[in-house]
Amino acid sequence: MPLRIFYRVLWLVLCSNALTVYFASHSIRAVVVTTLACWLLLQIAYFASVLFLIWRSGCASRAGQMAEHVGSCKEGGYQPPNHNEVTNESADLRQLDQMLAISLLIP
Repeated sequence: MPLRIFYRVLWLVLCSNALTVYFASHSIRAVVVTTLACWLLLQIAYFASVLFLIWRSGCASRAGQMAEHVGSCKEGGYQPPNHNEVTNESADLRQLDQMLAISLLIP
């Protein structure tokens, strides 16, 4: 979910929550406490969804690379990978995952 849409939904939920609590309890203190609790839960949910998207994209890229590797083994016969190439590929994947995580957090 894009950040703009998230903020619009966040403010809509927080305002409706505040109005509902105020009309039910007529207490400003209850409004502040429940609104802050709701805000915190929504922030945690958004952060968890971003982490889930990062994790899912990492799994998808690894599955694609595995399929590529299996396809190349079937075509030209199996050749064991060079250990240095595997290390370089895993370092490139870590850097790609970090760049993806940063790009998801920046609007």
